[in-house]
Amino acid sequence: MNNTFNQRLGILEKAHQELISRPNQKMPLGNGIFDRYAFPVLTAQHAPLTWRYDFNPETNPYFMERLGVNAAFNAGAIKLNNKYYLVARVEGYDRKSFFAVAESDNGLDNFQFWDRPVVMPETEEPDTNIYDMRVVQHEDGWIYGLFCTERKDPNAKPGDESGAVAQCGIARTKDLKTWERLPDLKTPSPQQRNVVLHPEFVNGKYALYTRPQDSFIEAGTGGGIGYGFCDTMEQAVVEKELILHSKKYHTVYEAKNGQGPAPLKTDKGWLHLAHGVRNTAAGLRYVLYLFMTDLENPFKITHTPGGYFIAPEGEERIGDVSNVAFANGWILDDNGSVFIYYASSDTRTHVATSTVDRLVDYALHTPEDGFRSAASVQQINRLIDQNHLHLKSIKKPLPLPQ
Repeated sequence: MNNTFNQRLGILEKAHQELISRPNQKMPLGNGIFDRYAFPVLTAQHAPLTWRYDFNPETNPYFMERLGVNAAFNAGAIKLNNKYYLVARVEGYDRKSFFAVAESDNGLDNFQFWDRPVVMPETEEPDTNIYDMRVVQHEDGWIYGLFCTERKDPNAKPGDESGAVAQCGIARTKDLKTWERLPDLKTPSPQQRNVVLHPEFVNGKYALYTRPQDSFIEAGTGGGIGYGFCDTMEQAVVEKELILHSKKYHTVYEAKNGQGPAPLKTDKGWLHLAHGVRNTAAGLRYVLYLFMTDLENPFKITHTPGGYFIAPEGEERIGDVSNVAFANGWILDDNGSVFIYYASSDTRTHVATSTVDRLVDYALHTPEDGFRSAASVQQINRLIDQNHLHLKSIKKPLPLPQ
């Protein structure tokens, strides 16, 4: 082997090992609701070197990267056999996305991709692109992956090479290794994104959260986060979509909103994580927000804290699609800890941690959006008035020690 090949191989292997074994660090202070961490849990550089480089010195004497990886983001999440798994959207330099499984012992760091990406079977109409899988362990015994399948719009005007059709692809597995592809979901909407399977049967039916789309990008008259029911996932058909949470003028979800991962079941109700999109002078801004629904009726909203829950901060705002926070995976641990896996700017994957008790407290006691500036000021003044009363009692001088 030549010196260039050996030197680059050694340097890259050392750097890769240091990256995937780096301990993560909780950021100080926080907001009391969740904790951020210093380092992303998955990046493009986490992709194994064997995916990217030709290790044959005869055909790759300069040890060049042959199949580049651009991003690792928008990961579904699940805990199995005491390990934390992310089914990440990995995007190559060629703009094609695919799924790959990364595992960790603690859910915070040391995520390592499996040796090979997921081999997802195709339908009779092959996908051009697949991405953003929601992973759900359903009570029927299967682990389902619902994801966006994208194909070129057959009705696009001549010369339009960006017109596309998005629908919901469905696959199921027992081990995250072998996937059975099922027919795509059928709904009344022209296009679909952000479809999520509820983890339990509802009145004996499979329940799905949808996001009706008028076009590939615009939700349009779709209205918001929808829901519907089907009898089987093997030929999944939702005959009617109803709106669970509407988009609304001058909110963090004015342009569109969509369910994130499947909701978490708590003793106070179902806890939902969703993304909201609004327009700005610099383009669309994606943030995450929480809401809760009734324990017996998961499609009846009981609490909607106002504003956003997580928004991109600092370096999170920079990437392929800037100013974006997006999540389609979280894990509720047996001890009540919650691991929230969110992506920043369509580039990398982060983790935030909280507890189910904290998130429920946040959902139950954070004021809802008043939808007017005057209402926001009223909320602040009420809080100030309450705090003046409490501060008087807190600041009473302590008795001197005897």
